[in-house]
Amino acid sequence: QEQNRGPRPPRRDEAPSAPRQPDRYQSDERRTFRPRFEREESSNQYQSNEHEFDNRPAKIKEFRAYGYNACLAAFKKRPESIRKLWLLESRIPKFTELLAYCVKNKIGYNIVENEDLEKLTSSAHHEGVCLSLLPQPELALSTLLMSAPKEACLFIWLDGVGNPHNLGAIMRSAAHFGVQALLLPKHSNLSNSGAAARVAEGAAEYIPLVRLGRNENSIAQLQAAGFELITTVVRGGKNVFQTQLPKRCVLVMGAEQAGVEQELLAASKIKVEIPGTGYVESLNVSAATAVLLAEWCRQVK
Repeated sequence: QEQNRGPRPPRRDEAPSAPRQPDRYQSDERRTFRPRFEREESSNQYQSNEHEFDNRPAKIKEFRAYGYNACLAAFKKRPESIRKLWLLESRIPKFTELLAYCVKNKIGYNIVENEDLEKLTSSAHHEGVCLSLLPQPELALSTLLMSAPKEACLFIWLDGVGNPHNLGAIMRSAAHFGVQALLLPKHSNLSNSGAAARVAEGAAEYIPLVRLGRNENSIAQLQAAGFELITTVVRGGKNVFQTQLPKRCVLVMGAEQAGVEQELLAASKIKVEIPGTGYVESLNVSAATAVLLAEWCRQVK
């Protein structure tokens, strides 16, 4: 009877088999795993055109605009500033022209889920679309004054206003009533942002932002160009509906709590208030701005 024997030793001409290599695609997937929308963003085929923008100034930072009207206005006004598009599948029929532009110009886009857009925009009010944009450059006051209309002209000086939603609402009213620009103090933290652009409903593309220098220099420049400063106050001002407003006007709007700083008050030829019932101390700064703009247009235009 044949005895049980152990495994046969290999012959000299038999090489031991090499260990099986892991599938390289599975290995790559494990090494590069990231959340779905981030993985799609980095691997998208339309990211191959980065060399076209090598000459962009290094300090220019992109920002994410979101909201249907904000993104549509940016595409119509300055499509060359678009760097990336994210949108919900349900929004594709509304943005076929934008998608075609992205394909033609090799601009990356991703179809994402609602939770992805909430993370990208830090908002639940994204309205199904988000764009990564280069910001519009802020103007210098001297540049603005050289191109300002010679007759009726209105600027808004925002003193101490810091809420981006108020900025967006003011830009929306400014675009509606034909304001030429918004003037921002040198050290103000206000700038165009995703939140401001969404509330502005597209108006952010049409209202220039001007970054001022020192107050006294800015006041002197404006007065030399024939502008008069009109400041709003909560109490002690003239009834705006019974006051003649200048054709070349700088409407100074202050923060709701702090109001307008003394230097601007002293430089203002007229101080006005909006009469009301007295049940509330004042209107929100964006609501007050809309009332004053409407009255200026009624008188001047």
